[in-house]
Amino acid sequence: MRGVRLRAPASLDNLIATDLSDPGQPGPGEIRVRLSASSLNYHDYAVVAGMIPAADGRIPMSDGAGTVEAVGEGVTGFAPGDLAVSLFFPDWIDGAPPASAFTRVPGDGLDGYAREAVVVPEHWFTRVPKGYSAAEAATLTCAGLTAWRALFVDDDVRPGSTVLVQGSGGVSIFALQFAKAAGARVIATSSSDDKLARLKALGADELINYKEVPAWGARAMELTGGCGVDTVVEIGGAGTLDQSMIATRVGGHVALIGVLAGFAGPVQTALLMAKNLRVQGLTVGSRAQQFAMIAGIEANAIKPVISDHFALESLADAFRHQVANRHFGKIVVDI
Repeated sequence: MRGVRLRAPASLDNLIATDLSDPGQPGPGEIRVRLSASSLNYHDYAVVAGMIPAADGRIPMSDGAGTVEAVGEGVTGFAPGDLAVSLFFPDWIDGAPPASAFTRVPGDGLDGYAREAVVVPEHWFTRVPKGYSAAEAATLTCAGLTAWRALFVDDDVRPGSTVLVQGSGGVSIFALQFAKAAGARVIATSSSDDKLARLKALGADELINYKEVPAWGARAMELTGGCGVDTVVEIGGAGTLDQSMIATRVGGHVALIGVLAGFAGPVQTALLMAKNLRVQGLTVGSRAQQFAMIAGIEANAIKPVISDHFALESLADAFRHQVANRHFGKIVVDI
């Protein structure tokens, strides 16, 4: 069975295509999934680049989708031939995240989906949205659910809300699509006029080139008549948080998702207090939230934006493409 392992010391050069043992047939409560696709997230890059420690020989990739080949005794949610998509937190069913959640993330604390087949407990996967391919479904596990939770679980985005999204990666584009489906106004930022034009075509109402307008938080305030946005989908981290807080209305919400512009740094606590802001960190979501997202996707006929496809054996090149910021939306790995 084809697969990729990450050898120590972790680096893109140490992503090694290899033969793996076949996982066999499912036992009670288990399913066997023939994987067709995965997709890249910054979390996956952090693992393979050594920013997040992983065991020598770890099989990377948190996202996986494919066809159920066989089911074990007692399985009720799947039948052979069904398409299925993985969960980022396979043991987080509902409610608050378990304390051990990150120790059980595929591709991080556990072996992931850079391989042809897995045998796993039934609850590690969900159904896919109707009309989706495996490649489309594989974009949902991390990026799609993160955007969904930011807008509709940790917040209450609705018609008339204003949402600011940063850049054109997977989370930001899903957030743009979900927010527009909910009737919200969306302000999008990017350093590329070409990407801003593409964000406009997806429905963004206002655009800010943050290279041309470094004080983009103040610009967002202007675009909202001095009121500020209701929600910021913050993927930059410490390097962009101050501008996000400037952009946000009094009592607004900054969904702190990423660290692309820095892991740590000073924060304007006076601004945080003066505006009575809620800056909330989040890491993906639960199985119940994934089902809610799928229902929302189906109700609004939302399809993911897939930028590029790479073969499994070219996984390192896919990450190099991601780091170079050449993509718009999701990068899919075809297995």
